[in-house]
Amino acid sequence: MAEGFPTEDDVTNELRNSENVSSWTYYHNFANELSLDLSYLNMDGLSLHQNLQIFKQEEKEQSKEARFLYLQHNRLDFVPDNITLFGTLRHLDLSSNLLTEIGDSILALPHLISLVVRNNLLQDLPKRMSLALPQLEELNLGGNQFNALPPVVTEMRALKGLYLGGNALTELPADIGRLTNLEILYLGGNQLKELPPEVGRLVQLRSLALCENRLRSLPASVSNLRRLRSLSLHHNQLTTLPPQIVTLKGLVELSLRDNPLVVRFVQDLTYDPPSLRELSARTVKLHKLPYSAADLPHELSRYLQSACRCVNPKCKGVYFDMHVEHIKFVDFCGKYRLPLLQYLCSPRCTASPSVSESSSEDSDSDVPQSRLRQVLLG
Repeated sequence: MAEGFPTEDDVTNELRNSENVSSWTYYHNFANELSLDLSYLNMDGLSLHQNLQIFKQEEKEQSKEARFLYLQHNRLDFVPDNITLFGTLRHLDLSSNLLTEIGDSILALPHLISLVVRNNLLQDLPKRMSLALPQLEELNLGGNQFNALPPVVTEMRALKGLYLGGNALTELPADIGRLTNLEILYLGGNQLKELPPEVGRLVQLRSLALCENRLRSLPASVSNLRRLRSLSLHHNQLTTLPPQIVTLKGLVELSLRDNPLVVRFVQDLTYDPPSLRELSARTVKLHKLPYSAADLPHELSRYLQSACRCVNPKCKGVYFDMHVEHIKFVDFCGKYRLPLLQYLCSPRCTASPSVSESSSEDSDSDVPQSRLRQVLLG
């Protein structure tokens, strides 16, 4: 053996401290599926090859049953061909290694449904990957060196989870809309300036993460994502949101911090004084003045019945046609600040004497504090 290469005994000792390989590395998960954990062992590709040869000799039957193989946090510069020893493998985790390509050895595992290769050195994917791994439902490519989405990804129609965070993507192709089974799309930590309208075709999406990009706007087609429950938009350059976003009734998580959106809204905020009719109607309601249908025209009587109570718990006022738009920031799960749009009866109506912090990166020094009290109280 060439000088500097480990012997088989060296590799075996590096892999385990027990004489019984199966007792140290194999275990059954909660679904009673056999798993093999070889993570954090400082192995390179050659070391893994030699270890797999040992497994083939000592644990041949169990290797055929293994469904999960964990190889993260090693020094793998390639995946050896004898990984096909695990012919029925369903989940393969190769994260935090030194891989520069998805080799033929991985493509020879046709039963894979989950492939995690985050935090490697990948820049592209093999063109035949969609044909070789037809059952793949989860693909995690986060923390690599992709400048563009490899075209083969949009051919993987079975994908339900696609993770591309922490790359250098500057745009998404229109073909992203072909992945109609996607439920999770993570694109945080890239350099995206816009999204193609075809994103609106991903109607099965439940989670869409677009945080830490350079987005200035969102396509109106996001309103088609009716199953969306989580939308992460923090750390972008958003100055506006499509009004159609209010139709996403299932949305329970919305992250907008560190965008100029809120401060821009405050700067543009205007308040028109209420009409004489509204002022009169407010007086009637506030002082509980008695009246009957016989005293007023039907139109005015119906108008008085349309009063809306001010959301400020310290205010007993009402409003009809004119109100002040009020954004209340709510801490969500200790991590998100969720802006909720509410209505106040007048600019002077506030629930608290203090001003909540604005999380926008834009300076709010030019925004009058009186306006901030209207909008950012919470």
